[in-house]
Amino acid sequence: MKKLGLILVTLIVFAGCRKTDIVTPPQITGTDLKIASNVGIKLQSAFVTSEVAMNVKSDVAQTVTVKITDIANKVVSKSTIDVKAGDNILKVYTNAFPSSAYRIALYDAAGTQLGITDFNKL
Repeated sequence: MKKLGLILVTLIVFAGCRKTDIVTPPQITGTDLKIASNVGIKLQSAFVTSEVAMNVKSDVAQTVTVKITDIANKVVSKSTIDVKAGDNILKVYTNAFPSSAYRIALYDAAGTQLGITDFNKL
């Protein structure tokens, strides 16, 4: 019984002392999501099937509203997001959207449009 307890304690010590690397995902993968200006929005691709990466760039930390409208200018999705100053990589999920053309617009808390871009749901 003492051997079992000693083996158990040894395993716990070794497991607790093992180095664990936490991999931080890169914020921007290449130039596909780079935004040259201080504020804006950019999609990784204009042609989307189920999801697409989006960079929302802000000059200050703030709450922004992202609106997605269809070709008839009807709002099909609206969400409020807290962003930090600089680049903010987000995912846009489009599984529920029928195949069509859409527009994503970014607004600050005062309703001022900060950026706009279009995409096609395939």
